[in-house]
Amino acid sequence: MKALIPLIKTIAALFNLDWVAIAAFIMVETGSKGFSDKTGKIIIQFEPKWFKRLVPYTPSGKWSLNGIDIQVKEWLAFNDAFAKNPDGAMQATSIGLGQIMGFHWKTLGYKSVGEMWDDAKKGLDRQIWQICKFIAMDIKLKSCLQAHDWDGVSSIYNGTGYKQLAASIPREAYDISLAKAYDYISKTYK
Repeated sequence: MKALIPLIKTIAALFNLDWVAIAAFIMVETGSKGFSDKTGKIIIQFEPKWFKRLVPYTPSGKWSLNGIDIQVKEWLAFNDAFAKNPDGAMQATSIGLGQIMGFHWKTLGYKSVGEMWDDAKKGLDRQIWQICKFIAMDIKLKSCLQAHDWDGVSSIYNGTGYKQLAASIPREAYDISLAKAYDYISKTYK
């Protein structure tokens, strides 16, 4: 995280966002990693449910809820879907530090989902720019983030069932993780 702080401060300021809140968001989403240490590839999470909505197709045995922590499986599932429909696979996958779904390419001002992916692959600065722009474009999300309304942020970004999902995995609820990350970054990097 330490190496990202100057980038986060600079880019968050362009969008008039609280840099500590952005850093906390990034820490919780990906542990502050935009690229895999092992492969150098961008961090992804393929979402089969979104692919099936975008491209009606029978799921592959490679598609499961793998979790962002198992990048090899995520890339196997993504590559399988990509072979069936490249645009659908890219739109149904969240990418980079902020784990923004590919289907948000228009919101971010890109001409295609491929352009969004290519930009995110250029570096961590572009991934930070993407998450800042995404948050700035959503008035409600921005307002919740600026107010440190972690439940609001979690409900908007991960859906209202985020607490139930966390309990079923089991893992700490997203709002609690955000609050802890914000507190940690405030005390460590301010």
